[in-house]
Amino acid sequence: MSNAEHAASAHETLHRETIAVHAGRPPRTPDAPLSTPVHLASTFVAGGPVAYGRYGNPSWDAFEEALGALEGGRCVSFASGIAAIAAVFDLVPTGGVVVAPRHSYTGTIGQLNDLAASRGVTVRFIDVRDTQGIADAAAGADLVWIESPTNPALEVADLTAIGRAARDAGALFAVDNTFATPLLQRPLEVGAHFSVHSATKAISGHSDVVMGAVVAADDELRARIVARRSLNGAIPAPLESFLALRGLRTLPVRLERAQATAQALVTRLEGHPRIEEVRYPGFGTIISIVVRGSVEEVERFADSTRVWVHATSLGGVESTLERRRRWPAEAETIPEGLVRLSVGLEHVDDLARDLERALDALA
Repeated sequence: MSNAEHAASAHETLHRETIAVHAGRPPRTPDAPLSTPVHLASTFVAGGPVAYGRYGNPSWDAFEEALGALEGGRCVSFASGIAAIAAVFDLVPTGGVVVAPRHSYTGTIGQLNDLAASRGVTVRFIDVRDTQGIADAAAGADLVWIESPTNPALEVADLTAIGRAARDAGALFAVDNTFATPLLQRPLEVGAHFSVHSATKAISGHSDVVMGAVVAADDELRARIVARRSLNGAIPAPLESFLALRGLRTLPVRLERAQATAQALVTRLEGHPRIEEVRYPGFGTIISIVVRGSVEEVERFADSTRVWVHATSLGGVESTLERRRRWPAEAETIPEGLVRLSVGLEHVDDLARDLERALDALA
């Protein structure tokens, strides 16, 4: 049994809240630290499994054990979420075919466009809600890539049915699980080969880390992803790995609180005269609202909040918002007035009043 398999089996009977606290700890020996220290080393004495700092670090190992246990798979950490995405896309051969959501993270769209231009990869863009359409598009595909919920449209896919279709077609199946986290959704359990994360977001949770991760369904798939990381050098720093694991320890309580606040905010925002639409999948900490008004008015709304921070990113303890079409790479099918809200840990009344005040000021 591999180390990853042994770690996974040690935690499989525990609840995920307990796994988040206990996975990735050093052995309980007298006077040993409770947490894995930051290993600031590029060079390691010969004879062990690490060999060199581009191939491994004990600080990575601890984070990978914990996230892998939460997802039920084998984790590989990366320097960023986009590096993790690129490692999966690297498995697609030149001239291959990828099925992907038309509404995806803009970095994902950029990667796919680059693959099409540089390696002749065909990208079949789909609506993640159209399960039969995805099954049809999977014929002859090398990779089916799904976001669920999508960023920022918040569309939800039937991962079980899509996973079945992808495997029937002989395609790899990967899910960007950043929004849901392994506490709300475990793609590997419904047939995904890979579950991918921007650990920058909810996993680390404090807006002070840039990191990514790919969790593979088995050791063979993990080895393929490790090979991409080692060749391309997209390795996480030891300090970031330590901070991401520290953030992961509190993910269950942070997610529970922020999700409850998000659900309460949806109720309070629905029916506001300046909001045309409230999008929320029923779970998670992300809400998208479509604000009535010109682009200039919507930008003024985002700039005028006092508690909410106008910023790019999500999943932190502080609540953030932004108009997504301000980015040129955002899909043209995303409304100009769509504002993505990432709900943090502030009091729900303060968050609601801040949004209502900024919206009312547009009248």
